[in-house]
Amino acid sequence: MRDRQRVDPYGNICTRLVAPPGLLEIRSQFVVEDSGLPDEVCPAAQQWDFAALPSETLPFLLGSRYCDTEKLSTLAWSLFGGIQSGWQRAQAICDYAHDRIEFGYHHARGDRAASEGHEERRGVCRDFAHLAVTLSRCMNIPARYCTGYLGDIGVPRDPAPMDFSAWYEVFLDGRWFTFDARHNHPRIGRMVIAKGRDAADVAISTAFGPARLARFNVITDECKDPGRVKPLEEAA
Repeated sequence: MRDRQRVDPYGNICTRLVAPPGLLEIRSQFVVEDSGLPDEVCPAAQQWDFAALPSETLPFLLGSRYCDTEKLSTLAWSLFGGIQSGWQRAQAICDYAHDRIEFGYHHARGDRAASEGHEERRGVCRDFAHLAVTLSRCMNIPARYCTGYLGDIGVPRDPAPMDFSAWYEVFLDGRWFTFDARHNHPRIGRMVIAKGRDAADVAISTAFGPARLARFNVITDECKDPGRVKPLEEAA
């Protein structure tokens, strides 16, 4: 197989493999240096007119698999059309998605679109992100879905098992800013794995054939002394 690794249209590195029959275990461990600063807040950031947007941002204005803009456009304009454009409007959308959906791992559903999450008013972090991304696009704010690691750094530790996290970015004032509709609070130590139009672009894995997930563990901790990190085999 010549192209085991490739870069997708959104800049993500993708790897493919042919899995043999039986149990396959994939592990990774790494230490990432972070600034220690929380997500940037910039109330003065302005929304650019459509004509001024860079071409590479335009796909993030369109509807996608889980971001069904055509079903939420009228609602979006009725809710946010009277709010000052730019950061204030983007934050109002984030606030709305945060308040609209009840978080719960037992609410997870892999085929829930943004309009369904809005009606059902429940979901997991990807549903918060999909709703906020969709409403942002309806208001002509380019928005892209992000997935990655988010440890409990600078906040009380969550007793629930750790998982990958989902948030999103919006394009204002010529650059991308991080928003998180689930937590709706600047966080420290956010590590991006991949970015795309929605969760379909950045799935952990895409299987072409029968595959059952037997076990799934994510651990994201603050490490002040990288030299003391134990290998996975010792930490297990």
